[in-house]
Amino acid sequence: HNIKFDETLMKFQQDWGPITAISFRTDGHPVMAAGSPIGHIALWDLEEKKLMCQMQDAHSTAIAGMSFVPGEPLLITNGADNAIRVWIFDGPGGTGRVLRSRTGHSAPPTKIRYHGQNGEQILSAGQDGTLQSFSTVHEKFNKSLGHGSINKKKSKKKGLKLDTMALPPITVFASEVAHQSDWDSIVACHQGYITCTTWNYQKTSMGAHKLRPEEFSKHKPIDIYATAVDITSCGNFAVIGLSTGRVDVYNVQSGIHRGHYGKERAHEGAIRGVAVDGLNQLIITAGSEGLIKFWKFKTKDLVYSTELSSSPNGILLHRDSGILGIAFDDFSISVLDIETRKIVRTFSGHHGRINDMTFSPDGRWLITSSMDCTVKTWDLPSGCLIDCFLVDSAAVSLTMSPTGDFLASTHVDDLGIYLWSNRSLYSLVSLRPLPADYEPSMVTRPSTCPVQDVDVAGDEEMCDEMIEYVSPEQLGEQLVTLSSLLESRWKNLLSLDVIKKKNKPREPPKVPKSAPFFIPTVPGLIPQYVAPEEENDTQSKVVNLGVLAQKSDFYIHLEEALSTNEYTAPLNLLKSLGPSNIEIELRGLAPEGGGSVEVMLSFLRMIGMMLTKKYNFQLAQAYLALFLKLHLKILSSQPNLLEEVSRLSVQLKETWIHLQTLFNQSLCVLTYMKSALL
Repeated sequence: HNIKFDETLMKFQQDWGPITAISFRTDGHPVMAAGSPIGHIALWDLEEKKLMCQMQDAHSTAIAGMSFVPGEPLLITNGADNAIRVWIFDGPGGTGRVLRSRTGHSAPPTKIRYHGQNGEQILSAGQDGTLQSFSTVHEKFNKSLGHGSINKKKSKKKGLKLDTMALPPITVFASEVAHQSDWDSIVACHQGYITCTTWNYQKTSMGAHKLRPEEFSKHKPIDIYATAVDITSCGNFAVIGLSTGRVDVYNVQSGIHRGHYGKERAHEGAIRGVAVDGLNQLIITAGSEGLIKFWKFKTKDLVYSTELSSSPNGILLHRDSGILGIAFDDFSISVLDIETRKIVRTFSGHHGRINDMTFSPDGRWLITSSMDCTVKTWDLPSGCLIDCFLVDSAAVSLTMSPTGDFLASTHVDDLGIYLWSNRSLYSLVSLRPLPADYEPSMVTRPSTCPVQDVDVAGDEEMCDEMIEYVSPEQLGEQLVTLSSLLESRWKNLLSLDVIKKKNKPREPPKVPKSAPFFIPTVPGLIPQYVAPEEENDTQSKVVNLGVLAQKSDFYIHLEEALSTNEYTAPLNLLKSLGPSNIEIELRGLAPEGGGSVEVMLSFLRMIGMMLTKKYNFQLAQAYLALFLKLHLKILSSQPNLLEEVSRLSVQLKETWIHLQTLFNQSLCVLTYMKSALL
C-alpha cells in the first residue's frame, strides 16, 4: 500500500495461514519477508510481484516477530519455540542461512543439574524432549544435545514434525565429568519408558547405548518404567531403578548389563531413588514401601535395611560428607548419615509436595523447594531453618553450584532457568534461625515483560541487617576467662630485670667533643698536636625525688577503691600500661617508694576480685607474681597483708585444682581416642 497516494500497489496470498510478522529488506534488494503460524517464512519480490523463495521450518512454532537489520542482509526472527535466530542472505537464490542463534527450551524444564566442578554449565531437561546445556558465563557457550530418539537415522529422514521415533521427555538424569571425553557421561530416564538413554556431552548428541533389562529387549512393557538413575563418580557404571522395585547396574562404556540387586528385585514397591557413594563401596536405594537399603556395590549383598516413618519421595546424596537427604510424601525431610546409618536431622515446615533438594558444596546447607511455592534453606549443624523466600510460581527443580556462588531454579510453566546469588559470599548475612511464625516475603522473578515501578525503599528498610555481636567480658560465672591482651604485655613481667640487664649498653654513650678552630701544637722541630685532656664527669643523672614524688593515677584509684570497693578503674588503667610502667607502678606502692600499707592491701583485694570473678585470669597471676617478687619483705612484716595473701593462696589453689581436673579429663579422653581401636 502506498501511504502517500493511498492506493494498493499489490496483493499476495500465502497458503500457510495468517501473516504473523512482516519486514522489508533495506540494503538495496526489493524483498519483503512474511511470517506464518507454522514457522515458515515467505520472501516476496516486490518488483516482479511474485514469491521469490521459501524458508521452511525456520522455527518449530509460529513466527512471533522478524526484523531486517537496516542496511544489512541480516534478518532477525523469533518464535514461540523460545529461539532467536539471525539469518544472512549471501547465497544464490535469495534464501537465507542461519548465521547465529540462541535457543532455549520450547516447553518448561523439568530437571536441572550442574555439570562438572567449575560451576559454569547447567544441564537441563525439558518437557519438549530435549537435553540442553546452559552456560552461566556467556550465552555463546550454550549447546543443545538434541531430542531423544529410538532410532536416530529414521528420525533424521522423517524430520522433527513427522518423527514417530521421538522419546518421551526426560524425567531424571545423572551426569559425571570423569571419562566424558572417552565415552558417554550422561544417563537419563524418560517419562513412562523403561529404556534409559546415554548422552555424550563432548559430542553434544545422544549416545550409542539403550539401557534396559535383557528380558525386555524384544518387547516394551507398558506399565514398567525407569524411575531413578545415578552414575558412579568414576563414570564407569550406571545404576537404574524401575517402578517394579528392581535395581540394575550397567557399564556405561559398553552398555552391558552387569547384574541387579536382590534375588528378583531390591524393593517391594517402586524405586524412589538410588545413590552411589564416592568410592563405589555402597549403593543406597529407597522404595515406596518405606525402606532404605544399603547394598555392597561390587558383591551386591544387602548390608543394612532401615524402615522410615513415611514413604520416601526422593533421595539426594552429598558424596563428600556422606550425608543423605530424604524427602517424604508427608512433606517432611530427614537427613541420614551413611556412616552410622542413622537419621541425624528431621525438618518439617513445607505444606506441599517437595519437588527437589540440593546441598551446598560444603554440605552445611540443604535447600529444598516445594509446591507451596517456598524455597527453604536448612542449616544442618544447628538443625534450624535459616532462610526462606516465596516465589509466585513453585520451583520444580533446584541445583547449587559446586563453587557455591549460585543457586539455579526452574519453575512451573516457565521456560527459563533462574540464578540466585549467594549473598553470604560477598556481604555479611545473619544466619540466625528463623522464628516459628516467620512469614516469608514474596520475591519477584526477573522477566522481560514491563512491570510497574515498585518502591524498593521500604523493602530495603525491612531487610535483615547484620547486627554486630559484642562479646561479653564473661560468658559464664563458672568459666575461667583469659584476657585478650598481647603476651608481651604480661608474660615477661618477672623477667624485666634480666631483660634490662641484657639490653643495658656496656658503656654510657659519649658526647663527641667539639674540636677547636686552631688545634694547639707542641713547640719543637717536629710539629705534634696537644693530647686532649680527659674529663672526669661522673655526676649521676638519677634524681632522688624523695618526698617530692607525686601520686600516680593508679595509686589514686587504689586509694579510692578502699572505700568504694570498685576495682574496675585501677584494673583498666593497669591493663593499658606497658611492662616497664607496670613495674614502676607496683614499686611505688611500697612505703619506701612513696606508697602505704593500705594501698598495698587495696592492690591485693583487686587481685582477689579478679580471681573471684574468674576473668583476666593470666593477668592476675602475672601481676601478683611481680608484686610478691618486689615486696616480699614488707609482706612478711605486716600481719594484715599476710592475712590477705593467705586468703588469695586458698583462692588460687581451688581455681587451679578445678582447671587441672578438666585438663586431665580432656587429655585422658584424647589419649584414649588416639590409642583405642574404634
